[in-house]
Amino acid sequence: MALTVGDEFPSFVLPVQQGVAALPAGETIDTGETGGKWKVVFFWPKDFTFICPTEIIGYGELKNDFADRDAVLIGASTDTDFVHFAWRKSDERLANCDFPWIADNQKKLANALGIVDKDAGVAYRATYIVDPHNIIQHVTVNGLNQGRNPAEAIRVLDALQTDELCPCNWSKGDEVLKPAA
Repeated sequence: MALTVGDEFPSFVLPVQQGVAALPAGETIDTGETGGKWKVVFFWPKDFTFICPTEIIGYGELKNDFADRDAVLIGASTDTDFVHFAWRKSDERLANCDFPWIADNQKKLANALGIVDKDAGVAYRATYIVDPHNIIQHVTVNGLNQGRNPAEAIRVLDALQTDELCPCNWSKGDEVLKPAA
């Protein structure tokens, strides 16, 4: 069963890869830690594929926008840290995506979240927005063949951070709903 809004985001210490300066050397990330910040965690199915780099680059281009909203950006797939490293080394656009990539090759996190495609054995394209208390506040899950719009994660994060009623197509700066009592 997939985790959803209101559930605690699972806590695992997993291998992580970031940057291209050196080979992975046992770096890890604790997926249950927030550091008092929001987290935007997005999974892609496989490295060295076609749709996945477009999403990673799209999210990477918004890294500072997430940071401006007190949110950390974290990517993940079921590949290893060495595969992540090789992929970043092979593509300058991916090398410039300076945020941690979880190497969930044992599928601990993906299975706990309930996002592993039973036939392909890889994670769906899932995005989680997690509040500073490590509670999932938003989930989207796409199939393997449909890319996401990373700007939508920014819009949803903005709406969540208002703690107000936000109507359809609401964007930061728009009026929120104020129902009469």
